[in-house]
Amino acid sequence: MHADRDRHRHRLDGEPLHGEQRAKWVFAALLDIKAVFPIPSLGVDSDNGSEFINWHLLRWCEAEQITFTRSHSGNSNDGAHVEQKNWAIVRTVVGCHRYDTPPELLLLNKIWALQSRMTNDFFPQQKLVSKVRNGANVTKTYDTASTPCRRATGHESVTAQNKAILAAARAALNPAAIQRGIQALTAQLLTLTTSKAAAPPDPQCAGQRRDHRASRTH
Repeated sequence: MHADRDRHRHRLDGEPLHGEQRAKWVFAALLDIKAVFPIPSLGVDSDNGSEFINWHLLRWCEAEQITFTRSHSGNSNDGAHVEQKNWAIVRTVVGCHRYDTPPELLLLNKIWALQSRMTNDFFPQQKLVSKVRNGANVTKTYDTASTPCRRATGHESVTAQNKAILAAARAALNPAAIQRGIQALTAQLLTLTTSKAAAPPDPQCAGQRRDHRASRTH
């Protein structure tokens, strides 16, 4: 899964990536996402895999005047703004199975195209404004919840033309129909993946579930 997230406007777009020739598909996914992004792409902050750390991607970022940085190896929370969505969006929608076949990839592409509309147009999110520590107590202040689409249309870096495109696209959406489409596709995906030979559970996903349950108890 490739996640492209604008931290200030809380927009998330994802594209599934097949395991073979990952550097090629990462670059193709970035081009696809940048083409539909309504806001300027200012930076790429990637993991440390060779699918990201390569001269091809670096040269493209330099040509596009995009800042290219990477996370710190061994620091599990270095990409927290993206990683937090692994559970909130990715795992809650498609679960923790291993998807590694072309038919599964096709369904995932369809699912994320729909889920992107739900997340960006109908799921309001809050942005952390400040965090003050007073001894053992931490006081956090958040802004007013708003959808990523509304944040984008209210931002000065978005052109009037793109704002009009976003508004027109949102007016044509039916969230109930989108959700039904997602449910139908995820049901197909579950049937497809469970028909394969049984695979061992993903330990990373199990760890995310434990972290998620622990955070709910505090």
